[in-house]
Amino acid sequence: MSEKDVAPDPYAQFAHWYARALATQKPLPHAAALATATRSGRPSLRMVLLKGFDARGFVFYTNYRSSKGRDLASNPRASLLFYWGSLERQVRVDGTVAKVARRESDDYFATRPRGSQLAAWASPQSEPLPDRAALERGFAALAEKYSGEVPRPPEWGGYRLAPEAIEFWQGREDRLHDRVRYRRARNGRWVIERLAP
Repeated sequence: MSEKDVAPDPYAQFAHWYARALATQKPLPHAAALATATRSGRPSLRMVLLKGFDARGFVFYTNYRSSKGRDLASNPRASLLFYWGSLERQVRVDGTVAKVARRESDDYFATRPRGSQLAAWASPQSEPLPDRAALERGFAALAEKYSGEVPRPPEWGGYRLAPEAIEFWQGREDRLHDRVRYRRARNGRWVIERLAP
């Protein structure tokens, strides 16, 4: 990746790499590791699915009462890592996280398959369960309760990670990897830096 191949803004660069990943990386090219931390700094990591991105940031959805939701409520800083092994590429996004607008969460929830909608109600995400049967009973009861349209649970919705830095990593022979970082300057513009591998 030479300097002439790098887009002037990180969203265009991500869109280019993401399109390539969608075409070649199987399965789940939209999967990313999300790192959060408690207020005291205890880290936690899990996979999420990217559901959209634009100049405002990168969007994923979850239960606000989950462990990640609790982390983000007390410490709204996080990192996303996309890894596309078949392309020898990864993208790291560091920044601050905020809930998306209710309407945006409603609109996305309406596109989910019915089973996924019911599961959002049935699962007290990250909480202990007595057994699998309890989860399945709750799901069945909700399927009966919501025989028609399933509303979005109030504790379920989206987050947007607004980047302060985005790093693009391209694997190369002899471990002479390409690393290009976009860093937001105080004036709001993106500074592009090549990092040593």
